[in-house]
Amino acid sequence: MKIIITGGAGFIGCNFVRLLLSRYPEAEITVFDKLTYAGRMENLHGFNGQIEFVRGDICSADEVAALGDCDLLFNFAAETHVDRSIEDAGVFVRTDVLGTYTLLEHALHHDVGRFVQVSTDEVYGSVPNGYSREHDPMCPSSPYSASKCGAEMLVKAYHTTYGLDAVITRSSNNFGPYQYPEKLIPVLILRALRDQHLPIYGNGQNIRDWIYVVDNCEGIAVAAEEGESGEAYNIGGGNERTNLEIARAILAILHKPESLITYVADRPGHDRRYALDCSRMREIGWKPRFLFMDALRHTCRWYQENERWYAPLLLAHS
Repeated sequence: MKIIITGGAGFIGCNFVRLLLSRYPEAEITVFDKLTYAGRMENLHGFNGQIEFVRGDICSADEVAALGDCDLLFNFAAETHVDRSIEDAGVFVRTDVLGTYTLLEHALHHDVGRFVQVSTDEVYGSVPNGYSREHDPMCPSSPYSASKCGAEMLVKAYHTTYGLDAVITRSSNNFGPYQYPEKLIPVLILRALRDQHLPIYGNGQNIRDWIYVVDNCEGIAVAAEEGESGEAYNIGGGNERTNLEIARAILAILHKPESLITYVADRPGHDRRYALDCSRMREIGWKPRFLFMDALRHTCRWYQENERWYAPLLLAHS
């Protein structure tokens, strides 16, 4: 079996590579990554020739074409940080929309068995009550989520128009090892470790459903194996927490005072709540394995024990 993973040097991608190496030990795995700021070779350390790494841009048809055929193509490659999308939406449109189009064209004209588009719960927009289901309308609030909607619609169109075998996964907020320190949980952990103030947008009552990255990776693998072609699948952890609750939990784990919490001006278009109905994933054999607090403790410990991984990143932003 040949598997291509775009964006495999990023946070979720590198954790997914680790999962696949245990799930398909005989597979030929190629990681294709541009190595932008959040994609790092350090994230793939220790694989010792178990994978082939190809540096390239998913927006380049020639570079993508060189990848050739495969049984499974997982597209993790994306710009993902909402704040960055507000500052420069064009980068997100290029990578998330044009890049997905380029990969779809490759899949259409090469022997690609199944195309798996990794998306986000943010495509649904804010959900004041209840839970988002796969056939609910998309209602993006940020340039980031709009770009992911665009990518999804292209995948759906290629399935409907050309018969491309494809599935889409929409996961809730991920956390865990190797997450770039611009997202909420690693920001809070690293600032708490250095006794710095923890910035919380607005009043801290924005709610997210959190999922440990290993649970999400297992869900993506199950959707790829068991999902119906042309369908989307929600992958959530069932762990709704306000941002303020997350900050307090991290401070308690690290034995730091709550006085470190500082409220800052809210960002534009900040969705109030995300929540997923994941019953379709349960129907095909998946449910999360990790308890939220156990996974959060493990994540805090990982950052405590891996200063050599994150120190260069903090230095670059100092």
